[in-house]
Amino acid sequence: MTAVGRYLKKHTEALVKDVGVEQACIVTGKSKATLGRYYSDHDEHADRFMPIEAVALLEKAASYPHVTGALAELSGSSLQYDERRPNQERPGGVNADVIALSQRFAMLMGEYQQSMEDGKITVNEAKRLLKETTMLQQVLIDMKLHLENDHGGA
Repeated sequence: MTAVGRYLKKHTEALVKDVGVEQACIVTGKSKATLGRYYSDHDEHADRFMPIEAVALLEKAASYPHVTGALAELSGSSLQYDERRPNQERPGGVNADVIALSQRFAMLMGEYQQSMEDGKITVNEAKRLLKETTMLQQVLIDMKLHLENDHGGA
């Protein structure tokens, strides 16, 4: 097994144990044995990896996206983990997203106007603007997911 394979299996095991083996079985619809094969380092299971859909379901239930984090590290990327769980279902769908988007944009513009009163943006002002920009981005991601769910990714 390659080093990458061992690394992914290690993080798959961390994900399953984070959720709890029993709960992971319920969430994924897989047996304990099947889940165990996904992170086993025995030669006969070297080519078995957890399907991405199962990873997504488990990471939604976990305290941290273990496998996604490992994949990001392997590609030289990094994650910005948002503990507020913005992609969880919430009532209102796209309509609520449009309202949230308008509110976030107004907050961003308010921060910008306040920052530009003296004609320059300080480091602290830039940090606040960046935070608002990130929050706006999260609303857009939520909106994208609602649109894809509601309209089949048209």
